[in-house]
Amino acid sequence: MKLAKAALLFTLASVAAWAQVNVGEQKSESRLPFTMTTVTTFELPWRLAFLPDGRMLITEKIGPVWLVSQQGEKIPVDNTPAVYWQRQNGMLGVFVSPHYATDQSIYLTYVEPGDYGGGLALGRGKLNATATSAKLDNFEVLWRQMPKGKGGQEGAQIAFSPDGQYLFLTVGDRQRFTPAQDPDQPVGKILRLTLDGKPAPGNPDFGKIGAATIPLIDPPTDTEAAKTAKVVSTYTFPGPNLTEAETWTSGHRTPYGMAFSPRGELWEVEHGPRGGDELNLIEKGKNYGWPLVSFGQNYNGVPIPNPDSRPELAMPVLYWVPVIAPGNLMFYRGTQTFPQWNGSGFISGLLTKSLNRIVFDGHGGAKAAERWDVGRRIRDVEESPDGSLWMLEDANPGALIHVTPVITAH
Repeated sequence: MKLAKAALLFTLASVAAWAQVNVGEQKSESRLPFTMTTVTTFELPWRLAFLPDGRMLITEKIGPVWLVSQQGEKIPVDNTPAVYWQRQNGMLGVFVSPHYATDQSIYLTYVEPGDYGGGLALGRGKLNATATSAKLDNFEVLWRQMPKGKGGQEGAQIAFSPDGQYLFLTVGDRQRFTPAQDPDQPVGKILRLTLDGKPAPGNPDFGKIGAATIPLIDPPTDTEAAKTAKVVSTYTFPGPNLTEAETWTSGHRTPYGMAFSPRGELWEVEHGPRGGDELNLIEKGKNYGWPLVSFGQNYNGVPIPNPDSRPELAMPVLYWVPVIAPGNLMFYRGTQTFPQWNGSGFISGLLTKSLNRIVFDGHGGAKAAERWDVGRRIRDVEESPDGSLWMLEDANPGALIHVTPVITAH
């Protein structure tokens, strides 16, 4: 009992010591400890995922998915779904099944075309890949955002639970603001689903379902993101509304990055408005505050209440004022190529053109380590099977960059 109490006190002290720290003013390191080599380029690349053989699957926002060798050879993946491409909408995430060795399944997150804009969709297919061809067989949509509608910032990140039984899906607020607090709408939420896209047992409101009528929002454009959204009509679900049963956490704005740490904690990064990017420890049933509170301000300068004013809402562990505009979050698990970083988290910075290393204590605490200016808007960074890093540049053309240690002369 004494040991348990001591561990609890250590955990609380760690979180208290490291929580709510602004790291937005962090300066970049004077030199890079790695070499960056451009291998090939893509049109607006978004995400990459490694297959066990070292080849990559890479999405382009405009629609294609590619199977790519580490030498930059590209094979188009056939039978991928049509996408609605506009601003931040399009073909977004690609993720390899935790059971790929037996099921060869690939998950895609993308924006479906629709009569009223687009909606986020989660789909799965079996990858049939040879040395010269690739296609998705038996592709099916497992989950879709309803209703569809205008607005960017879809989220669209997946993290598989460490036991391989469930997946977590981020759904951005699509610049609609208040629906992030509406339990009947999936936007502004992190969902916990089975691998087949159904509500997962153990969710906070699992089994709590019922019909719902929700508003269709005509949201502001990217340059008018602080204005009040307008309700143009309503949508009534033809059957049970499963949103509450799917929801793990709420109150998220633009959750672009999410990953499990080696210690099994789920972490997420999201964009704030003008200031206030966040790194959050994701815990069951918590409300992360958007748009009720933020460390940032609305784009028109109207203040938003500070998170300290609402202690019942979960606060970020780290935040950035000014912003870095995070592209994603991943945890490094290599022991050979960059052994000094084993267990560290990496956050890509779009606005700051940076790669940011974060140290985690395994008890809900995190602190910033280095920020490296890489001179590119980095959308994604991932670890290959050999322990090297690969980055995607958010541009057209956008580079696929191989990150390896600096070789020093002896």
